[in-house]
Amino acid sequence: MNVGRNTTGRECVKGVSSVVTTFGSDKTAPLLPRGFPPFAKSAYNYTLTEIMMTNSGQLWGGRFTGKPDETFAEFNNSFRFDKRLFAADVRASIAHANGLMRAGVLTADENAAITGALRTMLEFAADDPVYMESDAEDIHSFIESKLVGLIGDTGKKVHTGRSRNDQVATAFRLWLRDEIRNIRTDAKNLQSALIAAAERHTKAVLPGYTHLQRAQPVLWAHWCLAYFEMLSRDLERLSEVARRVNILPLGSAALAGTSFNIDREAVATELGFESVSANSLDAVSDRDFAVEFVGACSLVMMHLSRLAEDLIIYATTEFGFIKLSDAVSTGSSLMPQKRNPDALELLRGKAGRVFGHHTALLAILKGLPLAYNKDMQEDKEAVFDTVDTVRMCLNVAAIVLNNLTVNEARTCEAAMKGYLNATELADYLVKKGVPFRTAHDTVGRIVLEAIEQGKELNEMSLEDLAKVSDQIEADVFDALSLEQTLASKVQPGGTSPKRVAEAIADAKKRL
Repeated sequence: MNVGRNTTGRECVKGVSSVVTTFGSDKTAPLLPRGFPPFAKSAYNYTLTEIMMTNSGQLWGGRFTGKPDETFAEFNNSFRFDKRLFAADVRASIAHANGLMRAGVLTADENAAITGALRTMLEFAADDPVYMESDAEDIHSFIESKLVGLIGDTGKKVHTGRSRNDQVATAFRLWLRDEIRNIRTDAKNLQSALIAAAERHTKAVLPGYTHLQRAQPVLWAHWCLAYFEMLSRDLERLSEVARRVNILPLGSAALAGTSFNIDREAVATELGFESVSANSLDAVSDRDFAVEFVGACSLVMMHLSRLAEDLIIYATTEFGFIKLSDAVSTGSSLMPQKRNPDALELLRGKAGRVFGHHTALLAILKGLPLAYNKDMQEDKEAVFDTVDTVRMCLNVAAIVLNNLTVNEARTCEAAMKGYLNATELADYLVKKGVPFRTAHDTVGRIVLEAIEQGKELNEMSLEDLAKVSDQIEADVFDALSLEQTLASKVQPGGTSPKRVAEAIADAKKRL
């Protein structure tokens, strides 16, 4: 932001002329946001330096006669990270000022000056990143001192009836509410990518695993939809968290509530909160919502890590089930032949980062007495980094899915080897009247015979099969085919082509 000469405040703030205009006809008055009420001109007799002050002042003083130690001040200050709450804090301050006006604490003109200046500050910050450079203690002192710099002592009235304790809790909840909405959008985009990956290879079959041992064949699309369901649960959890985030603490003041007749419900409505906090002590010290949010995100990251692990295994030469495009792969600085799934490995690795934030928040809060304690300043960076990490990982996971192909011949070959149709043979015998436990034992002996012969079950002769069980007849080979193995899983949630097609259609509707 370019600033004119610092004389008596007559110069304009260049670059933001759309939001400022000369106040009245007094050429000694500084330029102020349009719509400011006609207060006494003396209230605005501030130099441009005062208007654009760097605002390193604090919101506390009086009983203190000395300055904080510089190292302690740096240790104590949080502006470097809590400035992310700027827009949310300004929104909350506007609503609080409106509440003060309704309570008769502010006149209509004073409220117009305060709210107009706060909106102008949002525009200043949007127009020039330098505006947010400051050595302020925190974002709250930054906003208030900027406000006083713009409109004088009237700006000092905005903090009436509130404390930084309920102020930060409100801004934090406002900010997090928006970010949960963003994360939900990112998760839905990943679900769309899973559906698209399923539809690109609707006929692809691959081995399903338990204990990392081949178990039964499943459709690739069925695998994709398993992760779709995980994300659906994540979306439900995030919605539940958002509901508990969406409670207004403003009006709780430092810990005991406010003595001013502020209509908290009206403030809540203005800010889009569903309700107001029921207990002031709890409201200013509650960070359950932060813990719960990071916990929900930990589950998101756990699911992404599992997805990454599956795909890392499938991309190995030994498996060869999928190929990642160049867009999401890297090479080796030494070995020219290497093709590394770095995107997936980072997804897997970053899960631990979010898990750590969840543990840290619990450890921070576990021994705190009521009400607010400075320890709670440590919640911000954990939540901020969780939001950044989860959003990036959700987006990268979608990019990976959009940049992979399935080697359908290789997956089908793998699904037909390793006796993955053994359960089908047991079910075949059960349908012939054999008790399942007996059938299970019989098929185990047949598998041993097949291993000795070096054959798959469907490659054995009818004569050899019948030697073990006289219930086996010629129709057994239809039951052992890959097509029938899949088609038989027709119950809801199964991997039959029919059920999977229905599940894809249902997933699209749910999105």
